[in-house]
Amino acid sequence: MWVSPEDVLLAGALWITERANPYFILQKRKGHGDGGGGLAGLLVGTLDVVLDSSARMAPYRILYQTPDSLVYWIIAHGTSRKEITEHWEWLEHNLLQTLSIFENENDITTFVKGKVQGIIAEYNKNHDVKEDDDTDKFKEASAKFRKLFGMPEEEKLVNYYSCSYWKGKVPRQGWLYLSINHLCFYSYLLGKEVKLVVRWADITQLEKSATLLLPDVIKVSTRTNEHVFSVFLNINETFKLAEQLANIAMRQLLDNKGFEQDRSLPKLKKKSPKKVSALKRDLDARAKSERYRALFRLPKDEKLDGHTDCTLWTPFNKMHILGQMFVSTNYICFTSKEETLCSLIIPLREVTIVEKADSSNVLPSPLSISTKNRMTFLFANLKDRDFLVQRISDFLQQTTSKIHLERELTGSLNSSDDEVGIIERFSPEFSIQNFIVLSVPTATQALMTMYRRRSPEEFNPKLAKEFMKEQAWKNHFAEYGQGVCMYRTEKTKELVLKGIPESMRGELWLLFSGAINEMATHPGYYEDLVEKSMGKYNLATEEIERDLHRSLPEHPAFQNEMGIAALRRVLTAYAFRNPNIGYCQAMNIVTSVLLLYAKEEEAFWLLVALCERMLPDYYNTRVVGALVDQGVFEELAREYVPQLYDCMQDLGVISTISLSWFLTLFLSVMPFESAVVVVDCFFYDGIKVIFQLALSVLHANIHQLLGCKDDGEAMTVLGRYLDSVTNKDSTLPPIPHLHSLLTDNGEPHPEVDIFKLVRSSYEKFGSIRADVIEQMRFKQRLRVIQTIEDTTKRNVVRTIVTETAFSIDELEELYVLFKAEHLTSCYWGGSSNPTERHDPSLPYLEQYRIDVEQFKGLFNLLFPWANGAHSDPLAVRFFRLLDQNGDALINFREFISGLVKKLNTPDYRHYLKLWNQETKPKRENTKDLPKLNQDVAEQELYHATATVTSLLLEMGEVGKLFSSSSSSRKDHNMEGNEQLPPMQDIKLEDSSPKDTGTSSAMLISDDETKDDTSMSSYSVLSAGSHEMDEKLQCEDIADDTVLVRSDSGTNGERSNRTSIDKDWAITFEQFLASVLTEQALVHYFEKPVEVAARITNAKNVRKVGRPLLSTSDYEISLSG
Repeated sequence: MWVSPEDVLLAGALWITERANPYFILQKRKGHGDGGGGLAGLLVGTLDVVLDSSARMAPYRILYQTPDSLVYWIIAHGTSRKEITEHWEWLEHNLLQTLSIFENENDITTFVKGKVQGIIAEYNKNHDVKEDDDTDKFKEASAKFRKLFGMPEEEKLVNYYSCSYWKGKVPRQGWLYLSINHLCFYSYLLGKEVKLVVRWADITQLEKSATLLLPDVIKVSTRTNEHVFSVFLNINETFKLAEQLANIAMRQLLDNKGFEQDRSLPKLKKKSPKKVSALKRDLDARAKSERYRALFRLPKDEKLDGHTDCTLWTPFNKMHILGQMFVSTNYICFTSKEETLCSLIIPLREVTIVEKADSSNVLPSPLSISTKNRMTFLFANLKDRDFLVQRISDFLQQTTSKIHLERELTGSLNSSDDEVGIIERFSPEFSIQNFIVLSVPTATQALMTMYRRRSPEEFNPKLAKEFMKEQAWKNHFAEYGQGVCMYRTEKTKELVLKGIPESMRGELWLLFSGAINEMATHPGYYEDLVEKSMGKYNLATEEIERDLHRSLPEHPAFQNEMGIAALRRVLTAYAFRNPNIGYCQAMNIVTSVLLLYAKEEEAFWLLVALCERMLPDYYNTRVVGALVDQGVFEELAREYVPQLYDCMQDLGVISTISLSWFLTLFLSVMPFESAVVVVDCFFYDGIKVIFQLALSVLHANIHQLLGCKDDGEAMTVLGRYLDSVTNKDSTLPPIPHLHSLLTDNGEPHPEVDIFKLVRSSYEKFGSIRADVIEQMRFKQRLRVIQTIEDTTKRNVVRTIVTETAFSIDELEELYVLFKAEHLTSCYWGGSSNPTERHDPSLPYLEQYRIDVEQFKGLFNLLFPWANGAHSDPLAVRFFRLLDQNGDALINFREFISGLVKKLNTPDYRHYLKLWNQETKPKRENTKDLPKLNQDVAEQELYHATATVTSLLLEMGEVGKLFSSSSSSRKDHNMEGNEQLPPMQDIKLEDSSPKDTGTSSAMLISDDETKDDTSMSSYSVLSAGSHEMDEKLQCEDIADDTVLVRSDSGTNGERSNRTSIDKDWAITFEQFLASVLTEQALVHYFEKPVEVAARITNAKNVRKVGRPLLSTSDYEISLSG
């Protein structure tokens, strides 16, 4: 390719000159190709790889030099001799004559540079090359990556790192390439080349570890191999990126969400010295945004714009707290350096004024932000304050325009409402009906307020304590602010641990979960969903109806239609919002509790926060999130209660308890009034609360559990303990607990105070950090999703193993190839939508399906007759035959049925008897065919093909005459129809028996005995029945294909199908019987094919989606 001219000081170092003229020199890099320069060439090649010069240097280049100058300019380089030769010849034909006209060397140099830059500009214009953010060095590394591993343009390189790969006991220094879908390694040391290609989707374990010998190691495990990499310059960066890419692959396997690059990132400066690609910057930005959203419980689509160190003036303790300010599209957030000291969330929809205050020595670069609920926040020590204010102003302008647009759409708020803070919408006096005109009936208050039963004798110390809690929270609001802009401090956490008052629970759940933000920015969304989902029925609504009356049946709120109707609306609306989840058991229990304390719309948004942010993937069809956290819980149990861990593993209790505890947040295993305290803490502190509490329960019962002999006994111990957890502060009437009713009548456990249990969990296990949990979740997610994939594979194979002659191992290998073909098309595009071909919610057999383009690839690799010139048309016809439901997709069972399709000969004995006598005399008259250089089997096949061809031609001629006479008789008998002209006799040349060999060879193929094309046509036709006529249309039939007509169908259809060749026509039965008369042909088609070799070959070819040039000198490893 042509490159912008760059000067080169030493033209001869490490390069060999191959061609030269007065102005240009063509050179080849030492150590490249044949005759690479002996030991010096080997050393150069090794240094290129180790020092990364190969990423910058192609093996061929063209230099420009004026005769009297010592400075050389590189103007082109190429990865192949053919490419560089084309450039050289263009220079000789178009520039050499012109350059001789110039007298001044400077003019020549200027002309050559301008000409080369003009060629580059013209190329970019013609090929629609867009400017991107990648540096030249990275573009060259990317081109080398594609060339080394045979990757297409669609496979994007993210980054590459220098490291050592341990092959056996020998380390190989080279380069690790991380692309969107693959991990690749390349090394070249003293003539020895090593290549490795692993799909991210095949990785089962990815971990960073350290040993005495190797302090920093990344271990990559697949189902079949383990790969070890070490000696990284920056192992943390490499591992984080690998982790992120593996996560993307797992997400694709889980719910078919592929990677889409974010094009809205700020542009990189042109002269950036870094080798960071636009994709790497995109992934880094995503990782930062994810951490930001998790830290402040923000909506899933919020993107972090940037962050900066600063101080925040906190009026409650009159201090400047050191921390970081985060700015995103819709929020300004702050968190202190000391984690629990203070955090703050300011939605831009609440901001009224942003102004720069006067700087002083005490308060440098201050920034004041005022909100609608009359709170003012003072930040100081801001670097680049002017730029920050400009960014906030830009986002504020966008937010204001969004709010105006929403008001125009809803028509519900007028300008006088501007000062209304968001929390006022959720105060008891404020009805949602004042905010939005409801078109469907929804509950406008929490169910608990309607069903709270208080008798006069209940006025007791419990109510007094509840009143004191409410006062404590009101005092807290007065000091720290109320609503979404509240200062969140250690004191807030203390109040949560003491228990949220019944009357404030819904409001504070909304606040701490972040659901308040999504509700405020989507006015009317829930009502629209309810309206759209009313009266609709599907699998999710059926399951919802079945579980409605099982949701807290002991609570009076769900013993009548009002509570049941509200629960139905919320669950159905969510199932329509998120069809990937739809409905899962346990959602009904959680939602019913949300409805008790929150209004209906609020309960909906709390459910959204739970399912989509706080408990990710918990409630999908395979409860993947709960299984992942079960694995995390096992790891935590091993670390924090090691003396109990082995016992629990032997009993198999952890897997049983964790699902029921985690999925319902202890609501199904604890008395209701105690479990809601757990939910209070969960909404404030996230999933770590559930892990802490579960570990505390195990720790409290450690001695009893160690004495258990089986899982039933252990479950009884834990069940009794959880039943005894009480909330002595609760003002609610006692509600009979369903779990306690089902336990045996043994001696009850002494009462356990829920507040003491929660506080104990924080004291003993409070050191568990959210970021550590996320790290553990990644490790477990790999294991869980790959286990699910293996289970799917086993179930599919088990389902169809009795239907085929393949062994279980062969079927598993074929399934891996089938799935790999699907994944490859997801990576690099296909003719159909990947979401249509992969639906994890479908039955196992239907989860992966392939379209015709993917089938062609597998057909050419696996099917024994796919080696002719007409392989693609044959594959298309075969695909139509297998596609029984006509949706242009086939599943694994249909694919396997095609692969093992046998000759279908139910009545072949009848046909043999019918034609046996007729063919005997013809065989006697047949002249011997010329001897060819063939073995006996091939010669027999040749004779048999010629005999059958001759027989078919004669049958066709007789059939044509018979058809012609019968059709003329039929025309005479038809009244009122136009009489058709009789068909003329058509002479078939060379159709006599004596010239059978010549005619057959001429009519079918010159290479019939070696080319399987015509036989494959027969195989396809014989494999189906009459319905195949409808599937095998004529428009794609090649000119030299024999046309076979079936008796089924109308005359109109028949004439239409035979429009290609009107000379003769035969029936399918005649064709079948004719072939069956020749034992050699029967043996040929019934001969079993050794599939293991074909599978091995297909795996080698399909390792990276396209054939590799050679695998003789290096190793390519790909897990299945």
